[in-house]
Amino acid sequence: MLAWITANYVEIIGATLGLLFLFLEIKGNMWLWPVGLLSSAFYVAIFFSAKFYADMGLQVYYVLISIYGWYRWWCGSDGREENDLPIISLNVRLALGLSLVTTIIFFGIAEILKRYTDSPVPYWDSFISSLSIVATWMLAKKIIEMWWIWVIANFVSLCLYFWKGLYPSVVLFFFYTVMSFAGYYAWRKKLAEQQVKYDRA
Repeated sequence: MLAWITANYVEIIGATLGLLFLFLEIKGNMWLWPVGLLSSAFYVAIFFSAKFYADMGLQVYYVLISIYGWYRWWCGSDGREENDLPIISLNVRLALGLSLVTTIIFFGIAEILKRYTDSPVPYWDSFISSLSIVATWMLAKKIIEMWWIWVIANFVSLCLYFWKGLYPSVVLFFFYTVMSFAGYYAWRKKLAEQQVKYDRA
């Protein structure tokens, strides 16, 4: 057991930070961004070793967008007040735009993986990555529907990591999948409270 922990300490640390990230995300706490940045840094190494190259590139993206998300949540929508950024819902125009962007990213990543890597699951890897890229951008904007995208991406990730034998990550993404539902309902409650506050203003 000790030997297994020693051999997998990077993945264990990354998974632990990932669970902390999820907790802070559900709470809507801006400190989720630096925690997520650290977790992603560990997972860059993990996915490189597992030959999940799209996931590795996705973690690099997470590092970069964590900086943007931290800044945006810190400044708020008007740049004045901490945690002032309101939760919003998708409109039809934005939903169609994000669907198109997701499709383009999916085919682009899949083509790169097929041509230039030895990824054993290029289409599934690309599917997860494209959804996750868009969902993380939505998180930075506090768009509540991003939780449903995470439900799909996290469940597919769980299945792939089980197949690859990344068991700490299987546990992490099981909690991610379940808690994505909890996150949606927690944010929906905050959105309702937010609307009441604005109606009274």
